[in-house]
Amino acid sequence: MDLPVELGLVVTIKKEGGWYISSSPALDVHSQGRTQKEALDNLKEALELFVESCLERGVLDRVLKDCGFRPGTEPKKEEEVMVINVLIPPVAQHAENHPY
Repeated sequence: MDLPVELGLVVTIKKEGGWYISSSPALDVHSQGRTQKEALDNLKEALELFVESCLERGVLDRVLKDCGFRPGTEPKKEEEVMVINVLIPPVAQHAENHPY
């Protein structure tokens, strides 16, 4: 039985006014929330939907390459940095031969 693969992504968070802006620079996916936790939860959901959409269309490898995805993409210095993991379902492991 195949297990899901986790894609570890560097994410940034910065506060702008009353909002926290969360971003995944490597994939150019962004979200927001009133709290830091809400912004991170919303970003994780957006990233999972992004990956799911790519998988459904069979383009995950190409999209990751086109986005210039490279593990460890450097964020701007003024932003808080952390890593979140996004699950890639087992079906994708058979559909595409990717190193993620």
